[in-house]
Amino acid sequence: MRLVLQRVTRASVVVDGRTVGAIDHGLLVLVGLGHGDDERLFAKMIDKMLNLRIFADDAGAMNRSVVDVAGGVLLVSQFTLHADCRKGRRPSFTDALPPEPARALFARFVEAVRGAHAAGPVATGEFGAHMRVELVNDGPVTILLDSAQLAAP
Repeated sequence: MRLVLQRVTRASVVVDGRTVGAIDHGLLVLVGLGHGDDERLFAKMIDKMLNLRIFADDAGAMNRSVVDVAGGVLLVSQFTLHADCRKGRRPSFTDALPPEPARALFARFVEAVRGAHAAGPVATGEFGAHMRVELVNDGPVTILLDSAQLAAP
């Protein structure tokens, strides 16, 4: 599982001209699901995502989490996070989880985040749709969380 966290002042997802998910300050999280990913990863990934101290405190230091600032979380499924670009000029996406198992796993991930993040709203994009993601990255602060790295000592 790969998560790209972007600290934002606002973010939204538009599908066919309609806004399907939006937050004010908080985290836009791109979620890439790969082979071998399952619900056993959720607790560690969600804990890390919600408790990373990447929001400014009163002194301007990154000392607060999205929970501390009661920020929103906008979750957007993005299989391209598992692109393999080692060969040729066209990325391979064979490492990404196929659409139907990914749809089900992403839905369970969203519910797990909603259950863990009572401090602020949790919104989503629309799985499998062509989405236009609009955001104002604050900082900019962009962080990659990879479950393979979190499992390592």
